[in-house]
Amino acid sequence: MRYDIQKLRDDAVRIFHKGLEAVEPAAAVKRYCKLENDIFTIGTTAYDLSAIKDIYITGTGKASAPMAAAIEDILGDRVTTGIVNVKYEHVADVKRVKLIEAGHPVPDENGRQGAREMVDLVQKATEDDLVLCLMSGGGSALLPLPAEGLTLKDKQDTTNVLLACGATIHEINAIRKHLSGVKGGQLARAAYPARIASLMLSDVIGDDLDVIGSGPTVPDSSTYQDCMDLFKKYDITDKLPEKVVNHIRTGIAGRIPETPKADDPVFQKTQNLVIGSNIDAILSAKREAEILGYKTLVLSSMIEGETKEVALVHGAMAREVLKTGNPLSPPACILSGGETTVTLKGSGLGGRNQEFALAAAMDIAGQGNIVILSGGTDGNDGPTDAAGAIADAETLNRAAAMNLSPQAYLDNNDSYHFFDKLGDLLKTGPTNTNVMDVRIILAA
Repeated sequence: MRYDIQKLRDDAVRIFHKGLEAVEPAAAVKRYCKLENDIFTIGTTAYDLSAIKDIYITGTGKASAPMAAAIEDILGDRVTTGIVNVKYEHVADVKRVKLIEAGHPVPDENGRQGAREMVDLVQKATEDDLVLCLMSGGGSALLPLPAEGLTLKDKQDTTNVLLACGATIHEINAIRKHLSGVKGGQLARAAYPARIASLMLSDVIGDDLDVIGSGPTVPDSSTYQDCMDLFKKYDITDKLPEKVVNHIRTGIAGRIPETPKADDPVFQKTQNLVIGSNIDAILSAKREAEILGYKTLVLSSMIEGETKEVALVHGAMAREVLKTGNPLSPPACILSGGETTVTLKGSGLGGRNQEFALAAAMDIAGQGNIVILSGGTDGNDGPTDAAGAIADAETLNRAAAMNLSPQAYLDNNDSYHFFDKLGDLLKTGPTNTNVMDVRIILAA
């Protein structure tokens, strides 16, 4: 079979979409949730609905609307009511659940209002009730309930600083939890003594429960002191709102209660279950690549680090395949996932996947039949309408013909406009899921 650049590009897109299918939210919910007579089973935990008075649905994230629709399909009129915060346009057909569209990645007033209503709802729950919490990627920004003494603008300004400084999602969420009235186990605290079960689509490295959506139903292992240490690590103390820094200092001094920890009794009635993650998407993509005739290798689903540096490693692997046949002989497909970070230095438009593709394009230029695709599984890479971008060994030649300087675009963090001019943006529209990023290297 002939593997030219166009075939590799077509195959990369097909492989990416097959990965998305594996983490479709409604299907994931229905794999883990079953109703037989009065017994509602979530994973291996059974709930006798004949002993449950009301069932409340809560949730937050880019995939939480189709997750809520799936729960309604399973439970029907047994659902009492619910409130779920979703990103704008990430909606689904629901009947008993109120969807509140809100801002991401920077929180907005709709998100704050939804979070307030959610807490008010679960505080009505009694020990005879069941609260279901549907969590997915983006949930943290979509559930902004400022701690007492802080404003939504304080949280917005803090989020902007954190996104620009290169902090990881784990670090950002540790800070978010300590500026919140709902994150870091505090939704479970509000719902107690009701039983609470959380279904999670993971968008974090290692599927750490307390990091997914900043863990509103999970014990929080981070502390106020950790937050202050992060301020110092990234040298952002002077860039943050003064009230935020003072809030953290007050917490360190013990004048504000810590987020609930693992020994808190509220968690004795809490179930947390991951129903989909990055590795699920990657393994599905791997199977599709094999069907298409590629030798395959999963590099890791836990890739972190500065985007441009990670891109160079992937580019080097592609070149190695063609030169020495290692770690696979052509035609080869190498897959990786996770979430890299971009330290913003320019004023352009883009996201980590587009920046990855641009840096990789510069590394594989003129090296033969190589295609690299990097895409966010949510369909939105950074503040753009693209999921990511596709680069190949001819990308720089086509850019030169249009008088485009890839280095200048990279320096300005303007990968979106670079690939837009070339017609190489990967656009899927909102996918209503989010399990971090999938990167595909094809070399033949």
